[in-house]
Amino acid sequence: MKLVILDRDGTINSDSDDFVKTPDEWLPLPGSLEAIARLNHAGWHVVIASNQSGLGRGLFDVASLNAMHAKMHKMLAAVGGRVDAVFYCPHSPEESCTCRKPLPGLFEQIGARFGMQLAGVPTVGDSLRDLQAGAAAGCEPHLVLTGKSAKGAPDGLPAGTTVHADLPAFADFLLERSARPLPMAI
Repeated sequence: MKLVILDRDGTINSDSDDFVKTPDEWLPLPGSLEAIARLNHAGWHVVIASNQSGLGRGLFDVASLNAMHAKMHKMLAAVGGRVDAVFYCPHSPEESCTCRKPLPGLFEQIGARFGMQLAGVPTVGDSLRDLQAGAAAGCEPHLVLTGKSAKGAPDGLPAGTTVHADLPAFADFLLERSARPLPMAI
């Protein structure tokens, strides 16, 4: 299975220091939904792994989160795309859970749900903790210079991190790479 794991806020949609709390505040970044659709059309399954500590902080409820995701799914469908699953950590940082990025718990859940090892699975995020979580699960880390990294790449990126301007640039990279013929074994 061709799987890619994306962060949500700052990668697919605009991020906010005050948290994205309502469907009205959930606004896709330019070209991000179309990038997901292009990945889907090339046979990629797209899954989201997202910290949603606004739930644990009491800033919004699960109904609001579901409404945000319903908006995302509807907007994706309008451009011919889809997200296969959304995994999120609802905990505040003080709860010391294992699913909050930079820990790999969400990625472990994704691997278990899809019955696969995540070694080499591309993961894309806009923050160091997104990439640390993915790298800890064996994923191939990709940073987008949007959201938290709009002013530049953070220090301490996991080894092998590839940096892209945004999600459409990542999709271009992945689609071009996967279109290359495999070397012939002799």
